[in-house]
Amino acid sequence: MALKTSAPRKGVAGRANGADGLDAIPLRYGDDPYVWACWLYYEDGMTQGEIAEAMGVSRATVNSYLADAREKGIVNISIEPARLASLTIAQELKRHFGLADCLVVPNDDDTRPLIGRLGAAGAQALSKMIKSGDTLAVAWGRTILSVGEHLQTGPLQDVTVVQATGGTTASFAYTPELTAAAVARAISARCVNITAPAIVGSAQMHDMLLAEPLIREQFDTLARANRVVFGIASLRPNSTIHTSGFFETVPLQHYLAKGAAGVLAGRFIDERGRPVAGPLDDRTIGISLDMLRNIPTRIAIAGGFDKVPALLAALRGGYVNVLVTDAATGAGILRADGVTSLDGKLSQRQRSVPVANSYRTHVKKFLNNPNDVVEEMLDGLIAAHKPYLQTVGASRRALVARDGPRAGKVGLVIGGGTGHEPCFVGYVGKGLADAVALGNIFSSPPPDPIVKCAVAASGGAGVLFVYGNYAGDVMNFEMAAELAEEQGIPIRTVLTTDDIASSPVEDKEGRRGVAGNFFVFKIAGAACDLGLTLDECEAITRKANDRTYTVGVALESCSMPQTRRHNFEIGPDDMELGMGIHGEPGVSRERLRTADEIVDAIMDNIFKEMKAEAGDKVAVLVNSFGATPLMELYILYRRVEQRLAAKNIEIEANWVGHYCTSLDMVGASISILHLDRQLAELLYHPCRTAILTIDGRETNGAARG
Repeated sequence: MALKTSAPRKGVAGRANGADGLDAIPLRYGDDPYVWACWLYYEDGMTQGEIAEAMGVSRATVNSYLADAREKGIVNISIEPARLASLTIAQELKRHFGLADCLVVPNDDDTRPLIGRLGAAGAQALSKMIKSGDTLAVAWGRTILSVGEHLQTGPLQDVTVVQATGGTTASFAYTPELTAAAVARAISARCVNITAPAIVGSAQMHDMLLAEPLIREQFDTLARANRVVFGIASLRPNSTIHTSGFFETVPLQHYLAKGAAGVLAGRFIDERGRPVAGPLDDRTIGISLDMLRNIPTRIAIAGGFDKVPALLAALRGGYVNVLVTDAATGAGILRADGVTSLDGKLSQRQRSVPVANSYRTHVKKFLNNPNDVVEEMLDGLIAAHKPYLQTVGASRRALVARDGPRAGKVGLVIGGGTGHEPCFVGYVGKGLADAVALGNIFSSPPPDPIVKCAVAASGGAGVLFVYGNYAGDVMNFEMAAELAEEQGIPIRTVLTTDDIASSPVEDKEGRRGVAGNFFVFKIAGAACDLGLTLDECEAITRKANDRTYTVGVALESCSMPQTRRHNFEIGPDDMELGMGIHGEPGVSRERLRTADEIVDAIMDNIFKEMKAEAGDKVAVLVNSFGATPLMELYILYRRVEQRLAAKNIEIEANWVGHYCTSLDMVGASISILHLDRQLAELLYHPCRTAILTIDGRETNGAARG
């Protein structure tokens, strides 16, 4: 059945108060009664009488809807895939978390910014719920401001909009004051601001301000709110929590160290939705988590795959009963909370059945004690690569190049979790990284080995940290940077963010660092080896990161040594697109395609962002996630070359093989570095490590890996 939205017939959808008036259409069906009726009939299997009761119309009207839908071609033999997915995900979210309602924005081709799409959807949801006489609490943020910019309602009376938190003197467009004003203006409501800072200098100042009659009156209005609309912030470096300036005086590492997963209206919660205590508790002026949870209608509007942990925490904590999000994020929330039926429903419209395995349930591995796998791997690695690296003191989690650091040279320190070999540890040596800090499988190294690496790599010209954009890595490397600077070592940091599938283009700084690390590390190492200054090395590394684009695809998930089971199941006819390197599901699950079709989907996404012109040069990395053999990687490379050649873009250098893995995952990623003359020279700069040796330019223009 193909459902296409269409304008409701005059005199039908609008007769909400007539004898045969239509009840409020649930959010997930948009504004289309045809879609609502057809879904209930064809998908939920309800009778026309049951549908009439559910919709608040007569049975004759339902019959007319269904007949008109068939005649107009709205109903065919299948539902449009994007709409089907969004409706299915909305139904599952509503059922799984006991929501009053849920609106899921379909995935699109990223031609429209996600914040704008969420703002329009949030405005649609809010317009259905806001009534005359309501008091609406409004939190601040980019998405909620977008709601105000898209919001349109019918005539309302006696509506009050109240700011949910104190204010700020910051100059960005989505301050609490501006966000509340935008919503109030859209619905012609009275606007009540909280005329106090969101965060004050002390608990005593907090209590004094709340005792002021004017502010007490404003909080009385906030306490009367019967609806609240708010966004949810993650704790990534580029989130509004960091960029707003609200929390500059308090190290966010405190909250990260205590397990904070997200922020609601300035309040921190852990992965179960429990409050995270911290130094801001008695200094924050605004709605409390208890106040928020006691408001009858609690509308959360947020999206982006990076916000899955924060959204899941808010749902688990009961702070949300109406959710507006996008399809990829909604699916990620359900998978993260263990909903196993979703993928079967998306692909077959029936409950998924685990794939039977008649001969084994565990993945075979070469192991002794699974708990010793990292230490034993490092024992073997250090023994195998003695000519290139050595431990820093007795720590096997801090390794330094034997001929890398030298006086007067900027030191390069990289690092991350194990399980990605040869990534990180394989890129330590002459002309590349000077030292590497290693964590457990898929886990950040702690600050101590990072500091040891910084000291070992320091030649008196400062040290550059380069690592992937993950919350744990950011927290530990930032702590290590502070400790190293206390020892007189200047530190600069570049986060790798090459995974273009992990966040939309307007949120580039929030993307993950994946296999494109290979190119960024190589450029950074060359800049450092050439004796450039710390500022110059940082700037060149940032340029390399900004011009690197990666998309990954998985056919089977990886398996941890301790469980020897796949982290999650991918159906026999499915694949995960937008795959990361930490064993988590991809951004979206799609039907398995041919190799050429997969490459085309990846390259289409890369071409949308990489503004390369005919005659430009690139470097290409086709990387295995662990279990995909070279035979298949070369098939992928073949199509990459064809797509680039069709645009007259020259491949200056290429690498095909295992460069950044995820244990034994079956899958691959494609990374493209858009070269300029400077980057090309640095790419060819000689280096020698256990995994990568480049002697300079070769006659055929390719670099040797």
